[in-house]
Amino acid sequence: MKESRLFKIIYHLLDKGHTTAPELAKKFEVSVRTIYRDIDALSDAGIPVYAEAGRNGGIRFLHGFVLDKAVLSKEEKQEILTALQSINIAQNISSSQTLQKLSAIFQLGSENWLEVDFSRWGNENADNRKFELLKSAIIHYKQIKIHYASSYKSISERIVEPYKLLYKAKAWYLLAFCTEKQDWRTFKLNRILDLTVLDKSFLPRSLPQPAEPSLGKYQQITLRFPEEVAYRIYDDFDETQIQRQENGDLIVSAKMPEDQWLIGFLLSFGSQVEILSPVYLRNIVAEQAKLIYEKNKT
Repeated sequence: MKESRLFKIIYHLLDKGHTTAPELAKKFEVSVRTIYRDIDALSDAGIPVYAEAGRNGGIRFLHGFVLDKAVLSKEEKQEILTALQSINIAQNISSSQTLQKLSAIFQLGSENWLEVDFSRWGNENADNRKFELLKSAIIHYKQIKIHYASSYKSISERIVEPYKLLYKAKAWYLLAFCTEKQDWRTFKLNRILDLTVLDKSFLPRSLPQPAEPSLGKYQQITLRFPEEVAYRIYDDFDETQIQRQENGDLIVSAKMPEDQWLIGFLLSFGSQVEILSPVYLRNIVAEQAKLIYEKNKT
């Protein structure tokens, strides 16, 4: 308990630069006499902290103590704090304390400029818990068991070795080694229905080299949208793929995969999308829309 309080006194001094014995006594719920004994203990241990009497006195470090030991520039210190700030996005108390301590040691402020919430709307606890479990499994090299809803209309059970969380195209993915397939697989996190961290550890493997992007199975698609859905268009397409017409319409031209995802994506716009090319895609979407109408008409 005493050791913990001594460290907290050091962090407090590094952060504030100056304090008083009554202030520390109140903060740590001990007597003023105990605080003075703590200061003596720190001084005996070689920490250049001293108490100064008088109106402008108090407890402080010898001037230049931190700066004399600094080996990083101010910019490098700020980069470290910024990196920690961006990592501290999963309600991790440990990294939050690390950020506070380094901020005090560097004598730099660290504004809370970044916040990332992993959860989908209405599913906060489940999604954040999933990230915490995956992070723990990756850090400690533990296998996990997942139930995964694949794009082939099946739900399968997998035992995998998790390696990395990836964010790509507005979705989170898990890069893992599948023990059944004995190969690397990428799993979309929203399709991991549940997961369990197993007791079995694994030896880390060399990560595969990133594959070169292939557009061989992609088709050039040209679409027309009215101005009312511009907010969605800029969500899903790069500005270089969009041409605004004089009447406000948006013409989008992009390479996209011809699969069920594309059909569902186009249908999600309802009557606010016109397929300009390829022409055969118009018939496919129209047939799907007709089936939806037949199934839901009253």
